[in-house]
Amino acid sequence: MPYPESDQEVQARVAAMRTELRKLGWLEAKNLHIDERWATDNLDRLRADAADLVKLGPDVIFITGGRVVPIVRQQTRSIPTVFVGVTDPLGQDYVESLARPGGNITGIASPEYSVVYKLLELLKEIAHVQRAALVSNPENTSTVFYRRHFEAAAPALAVHPVMMPVQRPDDIERAFETFAQPPHGGLVFPSDLTLLAHRQMVTALALRHRLPAIYSDRAMVTSGGLASYSADRTTMFQQGAVYVDRILRGEQPGDLPVQQPTRYELVINTKTATALGLEIPTGLLARADEVVE
Repeated sequence: MPYPESDQEVQARVAAMRTELRKLGWLEAKNLHIDERWATDNLDRLRADAADLVKLGPDVIFITGGRVVPIVRQQTRSIPTVFVGVTDPLGQDYVESLARPGGNITGIASPEYSVVYKLLELLKEIAHVQRAALVSNPENTSTVFYRRHFEAAAPALAVHPVMMPVQRPDDIERAFETFAQPPHGGLVFPSDLTLLAHRQMVTALALRHRLPAIYSDRAMVTSGGLASYSADRTTMFQQGAVYVDRILRGEQPGDLPVQQPTRYELVINTKTATALGLEIPTGLLARADEVVE
């Protein structure tokens, strides 16, 4: 897990995975042993943890996040590996095909890059922005692809696109302050480990600078963010547990098709909307899967 162990949201997802494994007959201390590594968003620590896990010789490795996949693949091409939350695994050459991945890795993919159009469309509907910044860590291998789709989507929605690369907390604060100077701006957050790890800071800065923002993870909204549109991450972890079960029972990861998210959720924080001076359209509230008040 490329998050701090104190991250309760991600811990809840891992707990859902463990619960699903129990339902499938895998009981810890009886026929299942799980070694956990919580590496934070630190690539050196991720590499060390990956090497450590591979040395243990597990029957299967379970990982999340696109930044983690190439690190684990450098360590092993033989130990079965199940990923959750990786965008475009075929385009990034992690699998031979979605239907038959081949090799030792398969899992549950993140939404396609084109989801940024939906994010921008929702932001425009909520806040009528004229400028929008795509906020992401350039170390994220998906950033360049999100950028292409974002820049293509913006003209169709009459929005001026801006790129906002951030890597460290001081980057985030500086970038928010600079972007907030002209009016009518908003922020779009594709899936990104760094920003999720710093979500309390991110959502506080967006509110302080009165910047409406839409996120790719509901955890950002429960932390004070305005709105999110994303795949149901808990369901994805449960689906990942099913693949772990099938591999432990003898199936090969290369024969298990990469699954695409099937359930998406729109979450809106009306308290944050009020603080930003925004009135959420009634029709949008009716479409929301969850309203945080």
